[in-house]
Amino acid sequence: MIIVNTSGNGATTYWPLMHADWHGFTPTDLVFPSFLFAMGNALSFVMKRFDTMKQSEVLWKIIKRMILIFLIGYLMYWFPFFRLDNQSHLVFSSISHTRIMGVLQRIALSYCIVALLAYYLGTKKTIFIGVLCLFAYWVLLISFGMSGDELSKTGNAVLRLDTWLFGLNHLYTGEGFPFDPEGILSTLPALFNVIGGYAVGRFLQKSPKSYEGLSKLLLVGIVLLFIAYCWNSSFPVNKKLWTSSYAVLTVGLDCLILGIIVYLTEFSGKFGNAHFFLVFGKNPLFIYLLSEIGVTVMWFIHIGNKPLFAWLYQNVFCLAGLYFGAFLFSIWWMLMCWSVGYFLNKKKIYIKL
Repeated sequence: MIIVNTSGNGATTYWPLMHADWHGFTPTDLVFPSFLFAMGNALSFVMKRFDTMKQSEVLWKIIKRMILIFLIGYLMYWFPFFRLDNQSHLVFSSISHTRIMGVLQRIALSYCIVALLAYYLGTKKTIFIGVLCLFAYWVLLISFGMSGDELSKTGNAVLRLDTWLFGLNHLYTGEGFPFDPEGILSTLPALFNVIGGYAVGRFLQKSPKSYEGLSKLLLVGIVLLFIAYCWNSSFPVNKKLWTSSYAVLTVGLDCLILGIIVYLTEFSGKFGNAHFFLVFGKNPLFIYLLSEIGVTVMWFIHIGNKPLFAWLYQNVFCLAGLYFGAFLFSIWWMLMCWSVGYFLNKKKIYIKL
């Protein structure tokens, strides 16, 4: 996620590290849903602790975590809370143009909803609701989008609902026009990604370490890919709308990827040491915030008349080539964030909510 978010120059980024413009799919489009899948997977282990807690304690823990993650995400978009006016004076940034929804906000809402579903309804009913959400979202997009333009950039129901709830000034504008790829309505199919990770986690905990269990996981992944392929013809794969076919596709891919990881780490015995990745897993939220806020700070610090971010790319990384330099910049920043995570892990400092 850090690599795809911090290319040294968006105009010279390799296509696999860019999102699909609208309909379609790139490797980058797998990053965020995999984050949700992993969160659901982790939730399946946490549920054991919930069984030993009072209902009020469980509810407070879930709701508190949702509020904190959502608030952190909102404050991250508001950061650094000030701006320079025309006379280069520091003035307080108004919240009138601050983005409300976003990556952490979707994580917060998805976590809360799925955790409550799993706690009260159990695994099977939660999976059923996840599937129901996929079809409900399909119906909602077709029913409430602009007639004949339901899946377009400007006529979809996701944009219409967010505009009605928040107004255009509170939406993401990185697409060149106000539209939030993490909108309220498109959170509905994203629940399937969390539920998919949760269901797989429960399955792996209950199934003994065997090739039969691994085969079932891989088979589920293949079946989901086939369903997504068939669904794509009538409801195209689209990350920014988070279409139901996209949710099914990404869960299918995550099942296959997880199956491969399980084989390499648990069966082959050749890749048991994954310390590099564990560093990220120990403090994922903090490292993600560091990566985003750090980039914002680099845009505010100037060397001459250039922001530090642009200066580093143009004077250091660009020497390796326009595209490769942009790629090296993202790798460098990822390793910088990893280094902080490594230090925290070495000192056994784990920042959790």
